[in-house]
Amino acid sequence: MTLIKSISGIRGTIGGTVGENLTPIDAVKFASAYGVWLKQQRNKDKHKVVVGRDARISGEMIQNLVMNTLVGLGIDVVDVGLSTTPTVEIAVPLEHADGGIILTASHNPKQWNALKLLNAKGEFLDAAEGAKILEIAESDQMEFADVDSLGKITINDAYIDLHIDHVLDLKLVNAKAIKKAGFTVVVDGVNSTGGIAIPLLLERLGVDVIKLYCEPNGHFPHNPEPLKEHLGDLSNEVKKHGADFGIVVDPDVDRLAFMDENGDMFGEEYTLVACADYVLSRTPGNTVSNMSSTRALRDITEKHGGTYEASAVGEVNVVALMKKNQVVIGGEGNGGIIYPESHYGRDALVGVALFLSLLADKKMSVSALRKTYPDYFMSKKKIELTPGLDVDGILKTIENRYQEEQLTTIDGVKIDFPESWAHLRKSNTEPIIRIYTEAKSQTEADGLADKFIAEIGAIAKG
Repeated sequence: MTLIKSISGIRGTIGGTVGENLTPIDAVKFASAYGVWLKQQRNKDKHKVVVGRDARISGEMIQNLVMNTLVGLGIDVVDVGLSTTPTVEIAVPLEHADGGIILTASHNPKQWNALKLLNAKGEFLDAAEGAKILEIAESDQMEFADVDSLGKITINDAYIDLHIDHVLDLKLVNAKAIKKAGFTVVVDGVNSTGGIAIPLLLERLGVDVIKLYCEPNGHFPHNPEPLKEHLGDLSNEVKKHGADFGIVVDPDVDRLAFMDENGDMFGEEYTLVACADYVLSRTPGNTVSNMSSTRALRDITEKHGGTYEASAVGEVNVVALMKKNQVVIGGEGNGGIIYPESHYGRDALVGVALFLSLLADKKMSVSALRKTYPDYFMSKKKIELTPGLDVDGILKTIENRYQEEQLTTIDGVKIDFPESWAHLRKSNTEPIIRIYTEAKSQTEADGLADKFIAEIGAIAKG
């Protein structure tokens, strides 16, 4: 069992030993540290935090612990209940709150949960802020409110609907054209809150929705990471119903992937490429994605006359570079769309609406649309960490071996070859080393990843 404390928040498996897993005591400890930090940041008489969760089995328990810990600190709580990460991000500024917490472990299996922490803008905390919260959690700086100063909990279950209203109000979302196109779409909600939000959005857009695993009970019917090998049922349903395409999201609805009318993956890397193509065609500008994302975004951006730049992995890093470069759209190759016209957070609802607008405009099938983009193939593999493994030392050895190539070391080691690239880094959310590669064919991409896995194994053995 595992507990990961990082600047991204606290993430772990439910049950087990305190300090080694996400137990109730650990949840209270880190919710307390966040609340104390929040009060230090904003010197005022009363503070407010928005709290929501995905549909994980442990979600209600963890949410009650977190909310009542904040109440004990004298902080008022807006309970948005079953929600999505982008919905909570939008709710924070609408509530004029001081911060937000989403209880979700994103794409991790059901035994995991996590506290994702937001600032007053509804954006993820940066490295310095996250480090300060970890410092507070390990100290005795926490002071709770007296009985007359306890916070209060207010329930507001309207935010998914408000989020959908917000998406439909975006200038580039062409609801009229989408309704006219008469799409039929299969939605795999992985039995989490995407099964609530995505069908509601589609129905508002006049799309005929076929639901698959849209019961928000937290019993994930397959590995919740939206990858091809996990989506056989979605493929079958798309073909069975003759649907125009399929949609799958992760449990907290910040990652988005599409499946074409033949039941084949559009490619999660190409979610951002397609949405960027649409946005750039109407609002020319620059783009940003992280270092582990496809080169196709660079190609599409340059086709539209813009400039592309890559950030370190992590949403907060992508957002920081997006703001610096004043980009019109950005995100992550894992299917995360960040559209500043909406807000600075990955948002599958925004991605769905932009993608549908693109399809309605192009008047072509999803498979035909995919053929209009540059062909790159990616391999995403990982190595489980073992105790005592010197990850930093291994990556330094790799860096030294490939110093004649184009190297980027702001986040692990990325090696750019003329026709391919490899990115090796330690995950912030799981006890693994990620090995991402991209090449002109799947065979080449897989072969490059396997080469580096073997090389890391050899270095580890000495």
